[in-house]
Amino acid sequence: MIAVGGGKTIDTAKAVAHNLSLPVIIAPTIASTDAPCSALSVIYTDEGVVDRYLFLPTNPNSVLVDTSVIANAPTRFLVSGMGDALSTWLEATSCQTKYANNFAGEKGSMTAYALAKLCFDTLLEFGYIAKVSNDANTVTPAFEKVVEANTLLSGLGFESGGIASCHAVHNGLTMLEPTHKYFHGEKVSIGVVTSLFLTDKPAEFIDEVYDFCESIGLPTTLAQVGLVDPSDEDLMKVATRACAEGETIYNELVPITPEAVFAAIKAADAYGKARQLV
Repeated sequence: MIAVGGGKTIDTAKAVAHNLSLPVIIAPTIASTDAPCSALSVIYTDEGVVDRYLFLPTNPNSVLVDTSVIANAPTRFLVSGMGDALSTWLEATSCQTKYANNFAGEKGSMTAYALAKLCFDTLLEFGYIAKVSNDANTVTPAFEKVVEANTLLSGLGFESGGIASCHAVHNGLTMLEPTHKYFHGEKVSIGVVTSLFLTDKPAEFIDEVYDFCESIGLPTTLAQVGLVDPSDEDLMKVATRACAEGETIYNELVPITPEAVFAAIKAADAYGKARQLV
C-alpha cells in the first residue's frame, strides 16, 4: 500500500494496509501533521467528529519526503503542521511528570522527551523563517528543519512521549460543525493555548507561545477556527467531549472537569482577542 497525500489519506492507507496485512509506504505531499511516521490512524465519523484512535502494530515501513514537493504546497499546510507539532513537548512533559503511559502503553524514554523538546525548540527558532520560505516556494535549511519537526520529531515525540489536553480539546472542537473546514493542526493550536490556562503556565511562557502562534498565523481565538461568538452551551459540549472517559486530558497534573476546561477555553480565547487589540 502506497499513500501519497495528506493526513487523512495517510491515516486511511495505514488502516487499510493493516486490515489487509500489507506493508505501507508513505509519501506525504504536505507537512501538515505527524501522521506519516506514526503507528496510529485517527478514525472520524461521517459527520467529521473524531470517533476513536486505531492503534497499529507497527509504524509505516518507509516514509519518503521530498521537501521540494512540500515547498510547493500552500503555506497553510505547513503552519497547521506547526500547530500540531507545537503540542508535542507540552503534552509529553505532562505525561513524563505524571508517569502517564505513551501510545505503546509504557512510560516514555528520555529519548522520547528529548525529541519532543527538540521539536518545540526547532519550531520557535525556525518556524517563522520556514513559513516565509514556503511563501516563496523555496527549500531552505530552516524549512527542512521544520518539515522534519512537523513529521518525524512530532510523530516520535507524541507516540513515544504521550499526549494530553491539547489533542483532547481538538477532539472536543470537532463536535461543532463550523470547525470541520479547519485543519487538524489549527484546532490543536486552540488546544495548545487552552492548555496554557488549564495547567496554569507562567505568564511569560504564555506570551512566548502566543507570540509564536501570531507570528506564523496559527489560530489563538475561537473565531479563527470558525466559532464566531459561540454560545456557552456549545463550548460546554466541547469541554465535555474533551473530558470523555478515557481521554488523554487526564494525563495532565491538574484536576480535570468540564467546567475547568470550559473556563480555560474562554480564557484562552479572551486573551487571544485582547492581544489582537494591542
